[in-house]
Amino acid sequence: MKLSFLAPLYAQPGPYACAYVDTSRDIDDPDSAVELRRRHLRDELAAQGADPATVEALADVVGTDRDVPGRHGQAIFAAHGQLALVEELPEPPVHDRARYVTVPDALPLAAQHAPDIPYAAVVVRRADLRGETGAQQAALRVELESGRWPISSVAPGNRLHRRVPADEWQEAAAELVAELEALADRGGAEVIVVCGVVWARGVLIHHLPQRLRERVLTVEGDALAEDTGRALLERELGELFRDRMATHDRERIGRFLAERAREGGAAEGLSATVAALQRGQAGVLLLNRPAQFPRRLWAGPEPAQIALSAADLQSFGVSAVEEQPADAALIRAVVGTGAELVVVPQDDLPLDDGVGVLLRYADRATPS
Repeated sequence: MKLSFLAPLYAQPGPYACAYVDTSRDIDDPDSAVELRRRHLRDELAAQGADPATVEALADVVGTDRDVPGRHGQAIFAAHGQLALVEELPEPPVHDRARYVTVPDALPLAAQHAPDIPYAAVVVRRADLRGETGAQQAALRVELESGRWPISSVAPGNRLHRRVPADEWQEAAAELVAELEALADRGGAEVIVVCGVVWARGVLIHHLPQRLRERVLTVEGDALAEDTGRALLERELGELFRDRMATHDRERIGRFLAERAREGGAAEGLSATVAALQRGQAGVLLLNRPAQFPRRLWAGPEPAQIALSAADLQSFGVSAVEEQPADAALIRAVVGTGAELVVVPQDDLPLDDGVGVLLRYADRATPS
């Protein structure tokens, strides 16, 4: 998973006010609940020393996602009196969290993007269409949407709508395939999920080119409800993608296991991971979920300036060093060095210290 969406957090030096807040709408009087959370976040950040302008910049956007229904949250970052980044969270935090820190508290947001599976969804519903004489005629209503799971559950992509007379479906399906193909290719969809009227979806799938037909998965259920303001087929996608990883990430894990077996271009443990990020060697950071690091790290002003001790950084000529939570320092280094992130459950692949790296290159100076 690429982390370019976090780049705005490192465009300028901190300190940053960071907040993770539950803004769910599936409770009684959600506006009052969100207002109470806003006040608590404001007080907490002020108590940590955040300047009033930065506190207000963050607090002003808490709960502005009223158009997102159901359970969800917000991740909000501000610095120097200005908003830096706001993202919707598919799952609200267990507890609201506010920090005023030099290095942004970005790992919880990055982890909620995983497994970051690109897909396209298609639903074919029965509908009615009023003809020129005013009479009702049988029709099919088609909806197409692409996204990246699970973030798309609360931030769905553009949705295309088409309504077609049922007796014209054979011809219309061939035309819709061109739109679906463009949508899937534009989003790099590795899965095409199709739901709805059985005979109609069969015709649509039949018209797909072989390379897309191989990616099709059909689902059943109550997916034919009206638009909820969340992802098309959200419940079905949640069941389909549970415990699934993106193809790209599975390939990275396969390479990591192969390189580790021959003691080549892979390493694990916090010490080896830090060394690889320092030298720009890390192509992929593998991170166990849940992430539990055994110690904090030291960081300098630049992303790759991380170390296990202040003395290590100072030996490289870095004078401005500060102790930081390991998760924040590691994610900043990953973004700053252009590496990727793969989040993997600990039960599937336990890593020393919960972290490992797939290297871009290895040489004699690479720690074993």
